[in-house]
Amino acid sequence: MERLKSGAERMGIALTEAHLDLFRRYSALLLEWNKRFNLTAIDNPDQVEIRHFLDSLSGLIVWRGLVSCQEAARSGRMTRVIDVGTGAGLPGLALKIVWPQLRLTLLEATAKKVRFLEHVIAELNFREVAAIHARAEELAHQPEHRETYDLALARAVAPLAPLLELTLPFLQIGGWLLAYKGPAVATEVMAAERALAVLGGELHRVIPVEVPYLAEERFIVAVRKVRPTPERFPRRPGIPVRKPL
Repeated sequence: MERLKSGAERMGIALTEAHLDLFRRYSALLLEWNKRFNLTAIDNPDQVEIRHFLDSLSGLIVWRGLVSCQEAARSGRMTRVIDVGTGAGLPGLALKIVWPQLRLTLLEATAKKVRFLEHVIAELNFREVAAIHARAEELAHQPEHRETYDLALARAVAPLAPLLELTLPFLQIGGWLLAYKGPAVATEVMAAERALAVLGGELHRVIPVEVPYLAEERFIVAVRKVRPTPERFPRRPGIPVRKPL
C-alpha cells in the first residue's frame, strides 16, 4: 500500500494504518474474486491502488471544496450517497473507508458484482452501506430513493448526457453529482446541455484532478440539482443510453 499512502498524501489525504488495513483487505478480496468473476480489467495490485483507489479518492478532494464535511456532521445527519453503476464498489467503498460518515448505497445491475459487494461489506464490517441489485432506470422511480440523496457518484458508467438521466432523479434539490471523466470531458459536457436543462441540473464546474502515478488526464464534473426532475425520467431501461436527451 505504499503507492496508495504516498499518493494520498500528495492529494492532501492522510491515511491511517486502520485505513490502509481496510484498503489492503479490500484489494485482496477484489483480486481473489476477480479470478473467478471478472469484476475488473485491472488485476495488478499496484494498479488497483492507483487506478481504483487513488482515482476514487480524488472525488473526496472535490467534495471538500464544494461542501464542508464538518458542517454536515454538525447538522446531525449523515450524508446520504448513491454510487450508480458501482461495479466492484468504486468509488463508493474507497470513499467510505476515509469518510465513514457516509450513508452509502451501492447500485449495481450485475448480480455477481452485487454478491461481491455484499461479501466485502460483511468482511470489512462496513456500517450504513447497502448493495442493491437493480437498474437505475427502475430504482429512481421508487419513492424511498427518488430525490432523497445528497450526493450521487458515477465512475466509468456512461457518457455525461445519459449519465445525467441515470443519476439526477436520485438527488434532492441542492444535491450534487460527481461524475469521474477522462480526456473527452469537454465533448461530453457540450453534448449534455439539453439533458441538464430537462432534468433539473446545473453545471457547476469541470474540475481537473491530479491522480498520483496516473499519466492520463482525469476530471470530475460537478453538477448541482437545482430543480425537480420531471416524473417521466429516467425512461425505461436502456433508453437513456440508446437515445440520450
